[in-house]
Amino acid sequence: MKNAINIHLKKDQIVIKIAENGTQVEIIESLKRKLPELKKLYQNEKTPIRVMGKVLKNKEIDQIQEMIKSKIDVEVEFDMPKSLGLSSIKRSFDQEIAISETKFHRGSLRSGQKLETEGSIVILGDVNSGAEVMASDNIIVLGSLRGLAHAGAKGNRQAIIAAGLLDAVQIRIADIVKEIDREEEPMHKRAYVSVQDGKIEIELV
Repeated sequence: MKNAINIHLKKDQIVIKIAENGTQVEIIESLKRKLPELKKLYQNEKTPIRVMGKVLKNKEIDQIQEMIKSKIDVEVEFDMPKSLGLSSIKRSFDQEIAISETKFHRGSLRSGQKLETEGSIVILGDVNSGAEVMASDNIIVLGSLRGLAHAGAKGNRQAIIAAGLLDAVQIRIADIVKEIDREEEPMHKRAYVSVQDGKIEIELV
């Protein structure tokens, strides 16, 4: 079985790079072979591990993270892809995002805060648990979205929600609500949320 990962030792972190064409089975088998060797480096320090390379599904990320943590008690960060921001939000299907008046909010929303706007909103920070953001069109959160986001609040089902990290328990677009089970889908990095066939779909970008 081919080697689906490469490990690079750096001064302040250890990078595990996953081959773009590696299957999940190959990735797991490669980790099983290499983790015992890697564990020897962790006798006296807790150097964090960064996993990068192939874009993974959330369940694949969870499986890899669990495998690493079962062998090495260390912080594991997933970095895929590296780009973040409006330029990375692209669609693979033929739906164009309507352009509307866009406002920018600098800073994070704390628990209990509520932000409402006409048009679209770009939040240069986080939306923390207990906070709420509502827009008649699109919502873009460049940080973490853990609070409630309601895009297309006046009935616009073409609206989208995008976040650097989606860790909310509920999101809304127009009149459609999606409850997120954190055990099944604990988090989505660089997530794009839209309505497809009458349902809210979450994709990684």
